[in-house]
Amino acid sequence: ENEIKLLTAEIERLKNFGCLGVSPSLEGLRDENAKLKYRLNFLRKSLQEERSKAAKSMININSCLQEIFGAAIQAAYPDLENPPLVVTPSQQPKFGDYQCNSAMGITQILLKTKEQKVSPREIAEKISKNIPANECIEKVEIAGPGFINVHLRKDFVSKQLSSLLINGVQPPAIGKRKKVVVDFSSPNIAKEMHVGHLRSTIIGESMCRLFEFAGYDVLRLNHLGDWGTQFGMLIAHLQDKFPDYLTVSPPIGDLQAFYKESKKRFDTEEEFKKRAYQCVVLLQSKNPDFIKAWELICDVSRKEFQKIYNCLDITLIERGESFYHDMMKDIVKEFEDKGFVQVDDGRKIVFVPGFPVPLTIMKSDGGYTYDTSDLAALKHRLHEEKADILIYVVDSGQSVHLQTVFAAGQMIGWYDPKVTRVAHAAFGVVLGEDKKKFKTRSGDTVRLIDLLEEGLKRAMDKLKDKERDKVVLTAEELKAAQTSVAFGCIKYADLSHNRLNDYVFSFDKMLDDRGNTAAYLLYAFTRIRAIARLANIDEQMLRKAAREEVLILDHEKEWKLGKCILRFPEILQKILEDLLLHTLCDYLYELATTFTEFYDNCYCVEKDRQSGQIVKVNMWRLLLCEATATIMAKGFDILGIKPVQRM
Repeated sequence: ENEIKLLTAEIERLKNFGCLGVSPSLEGLRDENAKLKYRLNFLRKSLQEERSKAAKSMININSCLQEIFGAAIQAAYPDLENPPLVVTPSQQPKFGDYQCNSAMGITQILLKTKEQKVSPREIAEKISKNIPANECIEKVEIAGPGFINVHLRKDFVSKQLSSLLINGVQPPAIGKRKKVVVDFSSPNIAKEMHVGHLRSTIIGESMCRLFEFAGYDVLRLNHLGDWGTQFGMLIAHLQDKFPDYLTVSPPIGDLQAFYKESKKRFDTEEEFKKRAYQCVVLLQSKNPDFIKAWELICDVSRKEFQKIYNCLDITLIERGESFYHDMMKDIVKEFEDKGFVQVDDGRKIVFVPGFPVPLTIMKSDGGYTYDTSDLAALKHRLHEEKADILIYVVDSGQSVHLQTVFAAGQMIGWYDPKVTRVAHAAFGVVLGEDKKKFKTRSGDTVRLIDLLEEGLKRAMDKLKDKERDKVVLTAEELKAAQTSVAFGCIKYADLSHNRLNDYVFSFDKMLDDRGNTAAYLLYAFTRIRAIARLANIDEQMLRKAAREEVLILDHEKEWKLGKCILRFPEILQKILEDLLLHTLCDYLYELATTFTEFYDNCYCVEKDRQSGQIVKVNMWRLLLCEATATIMAKGFDILGIKPVQRM
């Protein structure tokens, strides 16, 4: 808007300048004028589009209230720098809908900085008197020592719900579209994906979906372990087992067994070990025959990984360690040129202030390490991909390593943490029901494909226990319900736990249709969607009603549900900041239980008790059902869960 004002003034100035005939080059002025007008029209169009989008966006009520109270505190205490601004939803209806709890913090600041002793209640009163005119607050009350209880206007909440029903779930505007790079999943070639990869894959996918929904430009990267010394032994073993691999595609069925065979030979046969090292040298020097062998091994792994990604509906761009190999020489040189490299027993190492263990960027034999490839990846993502936000979804065990790499990137000047956000979204391990690392009975790591197949079997058993296969669902609907429940429950069990903690994997718990589980939420969703259908109200009738009906929120349960629905944007905003997805799961569970309270107390469809005929349809309540289902559907989409219409 400011640029539009400036451009308009400049066009006027140039016009007057030209009319006075002062300019020696009137042609030049016309060109300049045309450029400015083009820029002005472009800006006006962009602003119009932004305003149109903002008008359709869901409002983050918490952010609105923070702006209002921020202005009130500024007016009441103009001399205070960065006063505390604390606005939270109220836990009990008697304390209003939201609370502003800034007064207590301001009391402490006034005492420390100005030596003024003012009671929090007095401060709360002064803030309340300075609240600017707004469309969302009905009234405020001061309670206890200085809490400001906020009551929202019913017409404001009703209007926001109508906007949601008409425009769908639109994210709040984010301003400049930022680039987000998310590194997740990242299995190793020639090794099968196991339960340890489950968390990174599920959490990373969900984070990408959230940032995409919020309007960011997201790059999803799979940092495969596809380079390194292990390929020497794999290629040497391939040459022995399938000598004609260059002309006949080798039938490697079980790559895990193939890896174990080659590892055993590497550990026990000295001649094989020597040849394996020679194979590494030839591979790294890009010998065509060895590149072909490497590609064959990678392709077998890729196909196995893709089966899992297809099951879990995961989308990734492969960019393994090999992608960065040619950049590593320059990385070493850059650290050397800046004077950060020390030589220790032939190794080139870099000490980063605040971290006890140095990064090894070159081994004594001239080879590179994980440290080198991670530094190369960091620089490429920052400088070539131009990432504004960079997220590594990697287990907690890698925390010190990644923090050292990030600090090295700052030290050498690749990025400023005040401008670019580089975050490690760490997660704990998956435990068995014995609270130990999740293993098979024989003590092996659980293969991810086996886990998913077991989930499908158990989901079908659960549906058959409830006799859904006999009368309720067709064969096609039963299959859809099976995959929805199986994969939805596995994802939700992971995402509903704080990612920083370890969690116990239990099929029995995750398939329970009571409590905070995907099974309960999926079933609740299908019930909500069925309410309008059973009342013979189709989508077109609901859309018409959304434009014409006023959502009445007179019953306390209608009011509670309406407010709960509208908290969705503030929940998403919190996750964009702290990357903790269990908050969304907790919210969806709260929404489902709040809906149940509403449905038990407020008739949506009234029927004759004798005949069962529909006597009355309370359309505004059906619209509340629709708004609930719309938010749940978007929540499921962000979590990567596919609901079904019939279950």
